[in-house]
Amino acid sequence: MTLSAKREYVSQMQSIYKNANKKKERSRLIGQVSQTLACHRKHAIRLMRKPAPEVVRRFRDPIYPTRLIQILEEIWIAAQRPWSVRLKALLPLWLPHIKQQWPLSSDEERLLLAISAATMDRRLGPYKTRLKRKVYGKTRPGRWLRQAIPIQTESWNVPEPGWLESDTVSHSGSNAFGTYAYSFNQVDLFSGWVESLAVLGKYAENIVAGAEEMRLAMPFEQKGIDTDNGEEFINHPVSRYCADKGIQRFRSRPYKKDDQAHIEQKNGTHVRQLIGWDRYDTVEAVAAMNDLYRNEWRLLSNLFLPSVKLTNKIRIGSRIKRVYGEAQTPLDRLRVSGLGDRKKIEALYELRKSLNPFELSKTVEAKLIRIWKLATRVRPSRAPEPAHVKPNWTLEIGDYPPFCVPRVSQDVARMRSGYRKERLLGTL
Repeated sequence: MTLSAKREYVSQMQSIYKNANKKKERSRLIGQVSQTLACHRKHAIRLMRKPAPEVVRRFRDPIYPTRLIQILEEIWIAAQRPWSVRLKALLPLWLPHIKQQWPLSSDEERLLLAISAATMDRRLGPYKTRLKRKVYGKTRPGRWLRQAIPIQTESWNVPEPGWLESDTVSHSGSNAFGTYAYSFNQVDLFSGWVESLAVLGKYAENIVAGAEEMRLAMPFEQKGIDTDNGEEFINHPVSRYCADKGIQRFRSRPYKKDDQAHIEQKNGTHVRQLIGWDRYDTVEAVAAMNDLYRNEWRLLSNLFLPSVKLTNKIRIGSRIKRVYGEAQTPLDRLRVSGLGDRKKIEALYELRKSLNPFELSKTVEAKLIRIWKLATRVRPSRAPEPAHVKPNWTLEIGDYPPFCVPRVSQDVARMRSGYRKERLLGTL
């Protein structure tokens, strides 16, 4: 029996001993304590008669002052609210710009770099708003060329950049009628490099033009691409484009989003968390989104925001422990590996020295305000009531009139992206 268990046992037996009225009952309790603790009977009597020790709880003063936590909150917001492990990894990279924003003493600088990821989660808890979103996609399985594209279901632990996952995110709001904007995203599985582009309608021509623009902007050569079964990807123009550029094609299983876990995660952090769930169906809105995607957001997410990669899975009984590698920015991961287009990578590395992540974040927020103002505010019309048909039981089965099925909206009304909009715009 451990020491803490002995103390707990003695404390419980003391309360029972004091409440016992009969001498015979107390004598039995003394014998039980003596036998359990393997001590002399006299020692057991002294333990039972001794007053219960007072539990003294010691509270230490917080190591990290409130001002430092407030600065950490501003950094967390400017970095688009990353995971605590990623937040800790970006602090050394952002430190010169942090000093320009807030004057830090040597002790505060040491404490800021020493704070652990777990402490960040605990101290930033009151500032975090966890909003659950359920996104309804607009992807329909393509009917053409599906059998010619192999299915990729294994985890892609690729040793070189150029192997991508692609997907589109609809910006239809609560009304899926007509043509509206889509965000076309691509993520590199090796480095985590992300490219995004807005298109008005996910036609094959728009997808091909966007894929070529992103291919030229990436600091490495594309080797393969994994998509879902949507008609925007399973078509002849995209197939001819990949064949001309020497890009291998793969696809996921229908209705299995886990096959594309990397791009699905980026759809949430780089599109939904940024743009929101409103409807955008104008050329001006698409141009404003591309102005953000191609400039400040591309530089901030790839040059200043670290990401982590899953390196191993360890099964412990019925549970799986996931082991992640060191958090690095996509640019640093490419630069350390020695792979990719070295001229583009070194040019981006020199460009990062001249950029301020806080200024990039402010510009991102300003452009987001302009994008949100270009959203199309429509209210879905109420579906008509179905016509009531009273069955005539004298008719044959084949003579029954068809049932009138009401037309309903294909989408549900979605909440706006709450945290950033309330902070910048207030209530719309």
